[in-house]
Amino acid sequence: MGLDDGERCGTASAARRRAAVRAAVRQGVVSADRPVVGLLDVRGIREAAGALRDAFAGAGGAQGVLHAFAVKAAPLVPVLRLLAAEGLGAEVASPGELALARAAGVPAGRTVLDSPAKTTAELREALAAGITVNADSREELTRLDALLGGAPSTSPVGLRVNPQVGGGSIGALSTATDTSKFGVALRDEGARAWLLRAYAERPWLTRIHAHVGSQGCPLELMAAGVREIHELAEEVNRAHRATGGGQRIDTIDIGGGLPVNFASDDVAPTHRDYARLLSATVPGLFDGGYGLVTEFGRSLLAKSGTILARVEYTKSAGGRRIAVTHAGAQVAVRTVFAPESWPLRVAVFDAEGRPKEADPLPQDVAGPCCFAGDLAAANRLLPRIEAGDHIALLDTGAYYFSHHYAYNTLPRPGVYGYAAHQQEVRFATVRPPQTVDELVAESGGGPHAADLSALR
Repeated sequence: MGLDDGERCGTASAARRRAAVRAAVRQGVVSADRPVVGLLDVRGIREAAGALRDAFAGAGGAQGVLHAFAVKAAPLVPVLRLLAAEGLGAEVASPGELALARAAGVPAGRTVLDSPAKTTAELREALAAGITVNADSREELTRLDALLGGAPSTSPVGLRVNPQVGGGSIGALSTATDTSKFGVALRDEGARAWLLRAYAERPWLTRIHAHVGSQGCPLELMAAGVREIHELAEEVNRAHRATGGGQRIDTIDIGGGLPVNFASDDVAPTHRDYARLLSATVPGLFDGGYGLVTEFGRSLLAKSGTILARVEYTKSAGGRRIAVTHAGAQVAVRTVFAPESWPLRVAVFDAEGRPKEADPLPQDVAGPCCFAGDLAAANRLLPRIEAGDHIALLDTGAYYFSHHYAYNTLPRPGVYGYAAHQQEVRFATVRPPQTVDELVAESGGGPHAADLSALR
């Protein structure tokens, strides 16, 4: 039996990763002085972007398709610049994320602003720049009424709707539950009638947005949410045509949320799998009647990232071996605090960066933080780990480089992109490692530090 696309990609990605780890050790990218680093497979990122484009090729009609990468998944300017070169835009949810997208050269017309707490200043700035805005609530729509009444904008404006189709296995990431904080709740009493009026009364309200969930949500649930939103768009447009108007909603934003397989190197499900399900569940999404926007993040980057850390010490307690490393809660906060929802695969490499695979035994992989639960893996069957070895936390390209946890004032590690060509691996600095001086300044110890003793 042959390999499918996801398996082939996974096999090739694993080979590049092994080569990158060996090269990172040889070239000093990871060392005693830099004991933890992030690695990003540039070819893997390009391939993921290409697979996304191919999966939705032909959708969007005359309006086209915009794949807006969720900046929160990897707020790194060189990564955003690479994705922009691959034809992607940016989905931002804060002034900081917008600043990163601008620094990466993402045009305003390919930027989408989503957030449940946009300030008036943020909205005014986005409308002045021509950035797409998705209003999250009735009150925000009222705020937009005031802003657009006196200052016409070229920004496309949409409304986020919660289809209330349910949640997945990770409650914190299920955004289409009955009581989700996001969007206008579609099934609440009177909501559908209010939505029809909202679109009827605002000629500038031409888009509709939904994001059903993320990791832990089955594809069928996500597709059901998109179907609800498409049906609402059709109802809005029928009502508008009945009064002599044309098509009011011209673009549907389906959000992102494609889950990632953290159990192996296989890419499953793929963006093509999701597009095929959507085509069967919501055929009207692909008939050219609507423009299409997506907001994928994790599914584009996760498989291309690795956290690589030196093992500083090994010990045993209660009969179990423990490897003390420099990769713990500060770089894998979700995994440490919610290991059942966010387990990561661990690969072991020797002091020279060569894979270790023999004689597995139960071991803990501990981080450097000063609390007992700082474990990247507990009681995991792994090759015997020794001091000076290296451990790799796999599938960490999304969110693990954005959720730094500053406990114990541990610095943010450097992140390096790599390209593996036959026997050569080249690295480029994506984000330099944080210095001790930067940590001191960040903690109020810079040249303008306050003198609290002067306060009486």
